Amino acid sequence: MSGHEAPILELTELNKCYAAPGHGSVQALCNVNLQLYPGECLGIVGESGSGKSTLARCITHLEKVTSGQMFYRGKDITQLKGEPLRQLYKQVQMVFQEPSSIFNPRTSIGKFVREPLLNYKMMRRSEAETAVLRLLERVGLPAEAADKYPHELSGGEQQRAVIARAIGVQPDIILFDEATSALDAPIQQQMLDLLVQLRRETGVSCMFISHDLAVVQKVSDRVAVMNKGEIVEVLESAKLTTAARHPYTRSLMASVLSVRKIRNEIRGTKEVI
Repeated sequence: MSGHEAPILELTELNKCYAAPGHGSVQALCNVNLQLYPGECLGIVGESGSGKSTLARCITHLEKVTSGQMFYRGKDITQLKGEPLRQLYKQVQMVFQEPSSIFNPRTSIGKFVREPLLNYKMMRRSEAETAVLRLLERVGLPAEAADKYPHELSGGEQQRAVIARAIGVQPDIILFDEATSALDAPIQQQMLDLLVQLRRETGVSCMFISHDLAVVQKVSDRVAVMNKGEIVEVLESAKLTTAARHPYTRSLMASVLSVRKIRNEIRGTKEVI
């Protein structure tokens, strides 16, 4: 992440506008300039409606940008279509907030994880069967999970299966869009630990998107703060509390401290009782 290292993903003057009722428009992204470096976890934080998820959807071409450019390893990917876009999906994977919305209820977990391995012709079917078991083990799921169906897994187990599928194609980048916010606190911590472990083992670059500043700071090398579609500040995670200058960043930090204070007071009350 030095100044001499080329970014693996670069966004330049990115804008996204949606048509509004009548003749106006709503600008969801405003002149976003951002770089993600090899092996880095870049946190994107901001309250609901700040443009975080729209940014991820534009990067993955689930939404078409209004203007600006996106570069992957120096190549312009802004207008990709057809087979070049399909190949980009192999390198840029996304993990969504609600894993249940991704599954086909009639497809077993093993087939769900195996599917992209075969679609991208990475291995033969016999090899893929073994690879699926290794991937499930890697994310903390037992081999028996391969024969189960989505409804037979908990939310945390479903999210592990989604991550197994994502890392199976050996991507360069994984985007986590509020991927832990729907989980209970203990399961959320397990998923964060898994993310740190996978980064250490694979060197994958990550973009971790959340409204929870404390969670983002815990897993990220740098944190980009979004407000009303703009990146207002980018800071090293370790220096977030001391280097923040923008009022919006400071307000986010103040809200985190307030929540921690309330939790501590509740714990103190319980201890007295």
